[in-house]
Amino acid sequence: MKAFRSLRVLISISRTTTTPRSNSHLPHNFLRRFYSAQPNLDEPTSVNEDGPISDSIFDSSQYPIPGIEDSPSVKKPKQPNWDKGYRARVEKELFPKETTEKGKLKIPEEESSEEEEEEDSIDRSRILAKALLEAALESADEELGEGEVREEDQKSLNVGIIGPPNAGKSSLTNLMVGTKVAAASRKTNTTTHEVLGVLTKGDTQVCFFDTPGLMLKKSGYGYKDIKSRVQNAWTSVDLFDVLIVMFDVHRHLTCPDSRVVRLIRYMGEEANPKQKRILCMNKVDLVEKKKDLLKVAEEFQDLPAYERYFMISGLKGSGVKDLSQYLMDQAVKKPWEEDAFTMSEEVMKNISLEVVRERLLDHVHQEVPYGVEHRLVDWREQRDGSLRIEQHLITPKLSQRKILVGKGGSKIGRIGMEANEELRRIMNRKVHLILKVLLK
Repeated sequence: MKAFRSLRVLISISRTTTTPRSNSHLPHNFLRRFYSAQPNLDEPTSVNEDGPISDSIFDSSQYPIPGIEDSPSVKKPKQPNWDKGYRARVEKELFPKETTEKGKLKIPEEESSEEEEEEDSIDRSRILAKALLEAALESADEELGEGEVREEDQKSLNVGIIGPPNAGKSSLTNLMVGTKVAAASRKTNTTTHEVLGVLTKGDTQVCFFDTPGLMLKKSGYGYKDIKSRVQNAWTSVDLFDVLIVMFDVHRHLTCPDSRVVRLIRYMGEEANPKQKRILCMNKVDLVEKKKDLLKVAEEFQDLPAYERYFMISGLKGSGVKDLSQYLMDQAVKKPWEEDAFTMSEEVMKNISLEVVRERLLDHVHQEVPYGVEHRLVDWREQRDGSLRIEQHLITPKLSQRKILVGKGGSKIGRIGMEANEELRRIMNRKVHLILKVLLK
């Protein structure tokens, strides 16, 4: 009680402002800061000088997106903890005469004593438990569900896609996989690191690795970029089972680049016995005269390393069916490296980063998006099944931060709304996206 009384006295003293003793060596908010749990609203919460902190933060909960039902989820009924398939099969095998077409037990017409019924139920439960245990220990052939393949029958293939910047590598990867896994933009150097996409069809799984754009200078050696992502792409070239060298055939016909030609010839001069290489001419839909495609094919037909030549359109899908069938035929017997039915958490995290980066490149121009440091800060699954994603966009200059935030947070809000809507569609669940623009 003495402690509470002393606390009341101290609080009452802190509230008095008329006496001259209030200007003592202690600040006027010392007691509130020491004894209260509320934040000190007098001090700034951010060192930003260009406006309030709320303008630089996008929170998807403040922007309702049409088509998303926000009604509370209905509580699902409790499901049995046994396997219905096992139980139905056991009842059909053990009690064929006493089951109906739906697998439910019939009630015998003749009346029996209570003791006989108890004995029959005990015996039946024992038989049923034994049969369920035997069914669970049966061979894997009978346990395989729809789309599942035994490990000894699985086929796998690792495919690397390289080429100059803005050649359409990410668009082809997204088309092959069937969903967006890599950012695709008209701007050059969209891909900043290696991106994985998985295609599973039947007993075959093909893993596509989208790499950053590569170029060759006049000396014939690869550019040593300041960032290590291009060097990593060069070091991983020989690690794939099949290597796709892709280039923009429309640009090659209109304004050919000697660096692209050197890259194609450099990769096609020496064959790798442990790797198959193919040459893909992308964006054939933009070429008006299709006869010009044959001239390009004849230009590179003397390169021994390329086993096949494909003319495709990664955006429209023309010619991709033949390419995918060729890759399926090259698969070898090897266990799958990725799950065929669900995306791993690392893949989903990478997709969230790629979607936000694609929207960033669409709405922010010049050198600003390339200098932004993109970080995934928080990834959390909520109790209602939704997903909370928090990402930070860190700019090196205050002027770039102002451009990225926009007037009143309009630009970062538009980026966040479009990215949040696409993430909900890709992941088929409610996503709570938070974007914060910070200054380094």
